[in-house]
Amino acid sequence: MAGIAVAGTLVADVIKMISYYPDKGMLADISSESYGVGGCVSNTAVGVKILDPSIEVKSVGLTGKDDKGRFLKEKLSAFGIDTSLIQETEKEVTSFSDVMTVKATGERTFFHNRGACRLFDENCLHLDTLDAELVLLGYGGLLDAMNAPDETYGTALGKTFHDMKQKGIETAMDVASLKDQEEMHRLIVPALKYVDYLIVNEIEGGMIAGISPREESGELIPGALEKICRRILSFGVGKCCVIHAPEVGCAVDSDGRYYEEPSLKLPKGYIVGAVGAGDSFCAGILYSIYKKLPVEEALKIGASTAAANLSAGDSVSGLRSIEKTMELYKKYSVNNADKNTAGEI
Repeated sequence: MAGIAVAGTLVADVIKMISYYPDKGMLADISSESYGVGGCVSNTAVGVKILDPSIEVKSVGLTGKDDKGRFLKEKLSAFGIDTSLIQETEKEVTSFSDVMTVKATGERTFFHNRGACRLFDENCLHLDTLDAELVLLGYGGLLDAMNAPDETYGTALGKTFHDMKQKGIETAMDVASLKDQEEMHRLIVPALKYVDYLIVNEIEGGMIAGISPREESGELIPGALEKICRRILSFGVGKCCVIHAPEVGCAVDSDGRYYEEPSLKLPKGYIVGAVGAGDSFCAGILYSIYKKLPVEEALKIGASTAAANLSAGDSVSGLRSIEKTMELYKKYSVNNADKNTAGEI
């Protein structure tokens, strides 16, 4: 098997920069509009490919037969990504998001049409012929066909991860921020016993674990992220649970070791946008898994790849090679005196 496949949510982003987010019924000026790739199938795949062009990266998704679908395939191909497993359907339009982005802060609000992603299922992966060592499937919970109940595996998502494991594929999952804990448990937890790596943000992780990550003030609760990781591992995640928050990235591996890496301390004016920042962090982790790097190194790369993303208004223009990415770490990292012992990601 060769390379990495990123499968599932494939989105065309329409990024609209605004001066502030208006109250209900009020108006805000759109200063600029641009088009970009979105969803993990685009953002994470491109992130890995830019970090190391020598890695074979495949995007696996479903689009409508429309201009947005053609735009996505053309953009991904231009990055050197294999798009042969991006299929078309006449039943839905290509998934797209209007991404309202506050210029001063990078804060984003999404208006999303799931489109063809509603129909993405295990058949779209072509597991009989898929040539990949590592597969990230995302976003769990947002792929309607994958949410269907399954008597044996809980959900179609669970069956898909089981079948990938049966093929000897290393598995990773990223999830969507769903509406409540009940929905998160019903749609995500049944699949976790077949997932080697779960990569989520603090809100998603907290919903899966049933543990609040933040105080009412918005501050992270001390120790909460570690508790969330450990709780998620108890659901059956095989190798590592990784959580990213604006302040920090952390992980607990299958040996019970906890790792933490603060986010880079970026100078005022550096942040242009935050579209796809989580996907970029995920790309850094996927790269590290594929390269079999230690967990603490993976968290550094994830933090640095996310920081690179923040330097541009879209999801991929700020990304750079692994060498240039780690230059950001050397320049802006927060010294962490508590060095963790090595363990492979």
